Amino acid sequence: MAAKILTFSPFSLNTKTKSSKSKLHVNKLTIIASKSTHPSIAGRKLRAAVIGGGPAGSSAAEALAAGGVETFLFERNPPSAAKPCGGAIPLCMLDEFSIPLHLVDRHVTRMRIFSPSNIAVDFGKTLKSNEFIAMLRREVLDSFLRSRAASAGATVISALVTAVDLPPSPTAPYTIHYTVQNTYRRSLAVDVVIGADGANSRVAKSIGAGDYTCAIAFQERIRLPDEKMAHYENLAEMYVGNDVSPDFYGWVFPKCDHVAVGTGTVRSKQGIKLLQRGIRDRVRDKINGGKLIKVEAHPIPEHPRPMRVRGRVALVGDAAGYVTKCSGEGIYFAAKSGRVCGNAVVKASEGGLKMIDEHDLRREYLKIWDGEYTSMFRFLDLLQRVFYGSNAAKEALVELCGDEYVQRMTFESYLYKKLAKGRVLDDAKMVMNTIGSLVKCNILGRKMEGLIL
Repeated sequence: MAAKILTFSPFSLNTKTKSSKSKLHVNKLTIIASKSTHPSIAGRKLRAAVIGGGPAGSSAAEALAAGGVETFLFERNPPSAAKPCGGAIPLCMLDEFSIPLHLVDRHVTRMRIFSPSNIAVDFGKTLKSNEFIAMLRREVLDSFLRSRAASAGATVISALVTAVDLPPSPTAPYTIHYTVQNTYRRSLAVDVVIGADGANSRVAKSIGAGDYTCAIAFQERIRLPDEKMAHYENLAEMYVGNDVSPDFYGWVFPKCDHVAVGTGTVRSKQGIKLLQRGIRDRVRDKINGGKLIKVEAHPIPEHPRPMRVRGRVALVGDAAGYVTKCSGEGIYFAAKSGRVCGNAVVKASEGGLKMIDEHDLRREYLKIWDGEYTSMFRFLDLLQRVFYGSNAAKEALVELCGDEYVQRMTFESYLYKKLAKGRVLDDAKMVMNTIGSLVKCNILGRKMEGLIL
């Protein structure tokens, strides 16, 4: 006997952006039930708790609920709570996750990158007429995604999760302890837990998932006069140099009625306010007369946790460490990992009818995720190591960004979340240009010397 189950397609990329309607992307998945060795759940459906209502948690909850799993989504912040985030998402996410265009504050079609010596390069010449980087506010996106998870059937609980008790046996429930309105203590027994509760994840701590290195991002939201806001109508800026960050970059990202000005670092966390002063100094003439409306900071994981699945618990988004080096991008990978993990539970449980185990999560979630994205994460890690180590290397990076082939390859990879396939001769030329820029900036020689024992 076969069971037909509705699941979200984990890797269907469609880059059309004309539709602004919210819709559920579902496919029929046929599972041969007779081959399952897991016991059926008598009198109810599989119960899952998703901890954290950001893009990762909401996407997981939506996939779970739509697939027939009884789903509880925990979020401690009210819907209007501002989220500290740059807010850039790639073009493919709009259609893949049915993000309505009215949620997008700005369609960025121009990106300008400034070197340590303030040489500017326009980094968007190869964008097509229908291509742009979407800029939005996380509080707007997160509220929309949570509402959609609720529409799919998830129960949204406004509460702070304080602890997760592990089960005494392989099929016993997990117990979620939480407080409502900082007063009422309650608990809930569930079969599966998905931790989407950020870099300081309580769920990760509960399963001993191990630590990871975190960067810190610091950002100020500044409301500008209309004439200065017009400068950023469709323009985002990036600044590199040790004055704004020794190992990352500073940014000015436009939002609906303000700009987000920020920076990030791993090596100089204690000096983050000094680095923020550096980015403000760089853009002083452009933001003079602006009104500071919010200051925010948050941790950014630098690499995946040593353990992302244990028992019937899985980590997604920042809790798992899915933020790319070099760019610091995390929104798309959070939502994507949540959906992949939700689909994995639906498939393994045959639509919530069967119990699952750790092997199922590793097979249906981690194996798929790692197979799709490990190469991309490693490549961006390499780029950060080469180009973010010194001011000279950052000068070389900006020089390379002026090359239109480099721009096309970069934007194709970013906008559509696949490593772009280049042409052999152009790739060889790009490698030679990279070496030339590094030599000119006296970087390659020093790095080769460091390799000599």
